[in-house]
Amino acid sequence: MFGRHHHHHHGRHGGHHSRHPFGFDGREHGGMGGRGFGRGGPRGRFFDHGDLRLVVLKLIADKPSHGYELIKAVETAAGGAYSPSPGVIYPTLTLLEELGYVAATDAGGGKKLYTITDEGQAFLEANAQPVHGLFERMAEAASRSAAFAPQILRARENLKTALRLKLHAGSLTSEQIAAIAKALDDAATQIEAV
Repeated sequence: MFGRHHHHHHGRHGGHHSRHPFGFDGREHGGMGGRGFGRGGPRGRFFDHGDLRLVVLKLIADKPSHGYELIKAVETAAGGAYSPSPGVIYPTLTLLEELGYVAATDAGGGKKLYTITDEGQAFLEANAQPVHGLFERMAEAASRSAAFAPQILRARENLKTALRLKLHAGSLTSEQIAAIAKALDDAATQIEAV
């Protein structure tokens, strides 16, 4: 009797024990982002292998550019959520050149201007779907990072500070209270209309 009870208890405990790490692992994998985009924080890879190549090629197709301009273009497309380093962008450009997808011309001052080739255009068209998906995901990252835009954070802090100073300055008249409430309501209406 005791043995059977003990065995049953052990089985239940064992089942719980094996489920817990699995649940944790499941959450861990989900948390690390199956999306493959912007995961792992600042140390994580923003692009999966080969993605940046497609993004850079599309940007060059839209506008022949220098390496530095491409860094800025990727940063802008991602809304500041990601900025490729020169150590990432230039090897990508070299690879695209070696593959025959872009041509580099000397623009003077040690700068190269990259333009897309017919092969590059064909490669881009063959990968139109993933390219579109990448730019959509960058736009999504940009919209998420907008909440942390320095201008918005600064303006929000200014508002909080002004409000705190006014409310702690002493008793307010009913006119002042109405004016503050109206200013806040007006700001909310304007933000919603943006």
